[in-house]
Amino acid sequence: MSNRIDYAKAAPEGYKAFGGVYVAVQKSGLPKELINLVYLRVSQINGCAYCIDMHSRDLLKDGLAVDKLVLVPVWHESRDVFTQRERAALAWAETVTRVSETGVPDADYDAAKAEFSDKELADLTYAIGLMNAFNRLGVSFRVPPAAAVKA
Repeated sequence: MSNRIDYAKAAPEGYKAFGGVYVAVQKSGLPKELINLVYLRVSQINGCAYCIDMHSRDLLKDGLAVDKLVLVPVWHESRDVFTQRERAALAWAETVTRVSETGVPDADYDAAKAEFSDKELADLTYAIGLMNAFNRLGVSFRVPPAAAVKA
């Protein structure tokens, strides 16, 4: 698989706009680890190798245990490895990412709302939307993961 275009160079205004959302999410007050777990899960669902590689590396660099990292795709089955808040964020990330399949049911919203304030839920949803957008860019333009570049 080869990189198609460098979308950031081809259309820097759009990339810069996404960067603004990224900065807003980073300043939102949501924990960095929580955001990166959500970014990783969204990227796994969308099959974006570049983003899976990047967010896995970020989580490991910031001290996340490998035991927890490898269980992200099966967090539902991982008992107490993930906090209730992390589980709520991952569930919200899944239902929002799969919006065409789920329609984001009231039960999913209610579960997320039980763990997050209005602002937090809006910020979390911005993060999910941003990562879905970046995943579509990464997959569409075949951005290679760092692991493949090193190989």
